[in-house]
Amino acid sequence: MKLHFSIPAAEELREGHGGRYVLYSLFLEGFLLGKARYRQLRRWDEQLRQVFGSAVPAFPPKFYLAMTQSMADERRSQLEQYLQKVTLDANITKSEVFINFFRKLQLATFKIQTQRAFLDVYLADGSNITLDIQTSDTAERILQVTSCKMGIARELIKYFSFFFIQDRDDGALSVVKKVADFELPYVSLQSMKDLDCKLGIRKWYMDPSLDTLLTDCKASMNLLYMQVKLKALLNFKTNNFSSVFLVQFLEKIREVQFYGYVRLDPCICDYPEVGCSAEIYAGNNEINCCIKLPTNQTKEVSFKINRLRSWQVTFLGEDDTLEFRFEYNDSGTWEWIILYTKQAFLLSSCLKKMISEQMIKETNKVPEMVSMCVVHSSFISRKRFLVRPNEEDCVFEKIREEDL
Repeated sequence: MKLHFSIPAAEELREGHGGRYVLYSLFLEGFLLGKARYRQLRRWDEQLRQVFGSAVPAFPPKFYLAMTQSMADERRSQLEQYLQKVTLDANITKSEVFINFFRKLQLATFKIQTQRAFLDVYLADGSNITLDIQTSDTAERILQVTSCKMGIARELIKYFSFFFIQDRDDGALSVVKKVADFELPYVSLQSMKDLDCKLGIRKWYMDPSLDTLLTDCKASMNLLYMQVKLKALLNFKTNNFSSVFLVQFLEKIREVQFYGYVRLDPCICDYPEVGCSAEIYAGNNEINCCIKLPTNQTKEVSFKINRLRSWQVTFLGEDDTLEFRFEYNDSGTWEWIILYTKQAFLLSSCLKKMISEQMIKETNKVPEMVSMCVVHSSFISRKRFLVRPNEEDCVFEKIREEDL
């Protein structure tokens, strides 16, 4: 699955001997991941080709003459597209060549040495566990350590993930972004200090029926129990996971509206009228919007993913606000529904996760065989990513994003 890479900025710097070079800012889901020179990226490309050969996309050519501004813009755009295409291949993104490059890049960009450190991982009930790690440990590695410490079965680790979260003024938690497997959580937290983020572990699947896969693991069920926050509703003790309890627990929580959904922060939408405020919930194959109308009445609207044809993310350049729009078939007519939210990338990830799970469920494909082709653009005002299904697939089709 292609990652949300972009190169919104590049700066020209002077070397010690008087020469000049360009330093590119590599962003992942709207946050700075690291900075790299063209020659660093080219050397990395050569290493990738030694391992993966022709599976690696074409790398932007080297210029032997001084670059004009238009040439510099073209190269930045080409490098951005290259990063997006590279991440299409799961074999590449899981390789040591890929992981080590971004490990070194993150550490160097934020001037952090590899050393022992302590990292707090927060659970859904607000409690936390402290891990003894290396600053250069990836999220995948730390998730394995966390799971081992909590007693989560190895085969169930894939159903959980790390997220950067914030405490909202109203006491609720806000998810800033999902942490990529190759990302260095310790370094990312240092780079996001101004946002006062924490590292949280949560379940990462959108289909509630997958709960049944966790019932034989007490630690997994404990995490699930904390996340749904129904301790007041369910008069059970969390340390009493008998088979009877598990059955009752799963039956009860499914009666609660929006169980298993990802809740976004309140945002603005243009449906059914421009300027309406909305509460957004993504899950169970839908985007559910609780919309407050100008008349102060509340309207609940469910947008089913099997009636959704494409979606776009637009960088507006205003207070980091993003525009998320999706093309929806309402009674035979296609129309664009627009949301203004800083969590557009998170919503995009939720949609891709739901579609991926549905494709696997309906076609019995393993995750590695589900092709999710995604192309992304840069941090330019009114620049959009487009995700459009391919007509060939009979379930929800394959996804690609096209640069408009």
